Amino acid sequence: MCIAAGGYIINDYFDQNIDEINKPAKVVVNKLIKRRWVMFWHLFLSLAGIFFTNLALPLVDFWHLILANMVAIIALWIYSTDLKKKLLVGNLLISLLTAWVIGILFFSKYPLHIQQLIRVKHEEVRFFRLTALYMGFAFVISLVREVVKDMEDIEGDRKYGCTTMPIVWGMRVSKVFIAVWIVVLIGVLIVLQLYALGMGWWHSALYCTALIVVPLIYVLRKLFSATAPDHFHNLSSWVKFIMLTGILSMLFFRFYH
Repeated sequence: MCIAAGGYIINDYFDQNIDEINKPAKVVVNKLIKRRWVMFWHLFLSLAGIFFTNLALPLVDFWHLILANMVAIIALWIYSTDLKKKLLVGNLLISLLTAWVIGILFFSKYPLHIQQLIRVKHEEVRFFRLTALYMGFAFVISLVREVVKDMEDIEGDRKYGCTTMPIVWGMRVSKVFIAVWIVVLIGVLIVLQLYALGMGWWHSALYCTALIVVPLIYVLRKLFSATAPDHFHNLSSWVKFIMLTGILSMLFFRFYH
């Protein structure tokens, strides 16, 4: 959370001019907080993230996770200064980092030892499958939101020389790109809910259908009629809602074994 907050802060720091065009009423840098304090909070939160990672995980067994979070901080800096302006590269990086938030839960539970890789227990395999499932969901839904956000911010991005997907490939191709991923996600989720019903998990199936699948269908339905920044902002808000309900679905595994 600290590393992600630091990433958002440094992104706002470098995006000040673009945000003045895309969302002038929401600009914080140099209005509510001076630039030097913005940089201070980025460094403070990023270092706090490393400190808490080191505090939570023994260095001997989990040095690779501490290193990975250091790499995440550097990647967020590079994204904010350069990669976010490039076609798909920045979108994919943020999606991978979002998936890593889920993946680190698995790797923090099981140290990366050869002996453990050889002697894999059933519960470890099940946990890995669930981790891979949520990592995949996090990656796809984050990628969808990143492209929707690029469509919302197209005017400011174009003025400052960004080469995002809507600028390079056009709005229609970008919508098709998003639609394909949403359809794939809906298809996978429906299959998973049929599997859940077969296991008698009808509570989770009902939850997922009502609060994840149906909102995804709504986003898909509204996508091709969206033209103005307000339309894309509304779609982005719905995608963030789907992210939240997807995270909260983990609670069901507290009751189902």
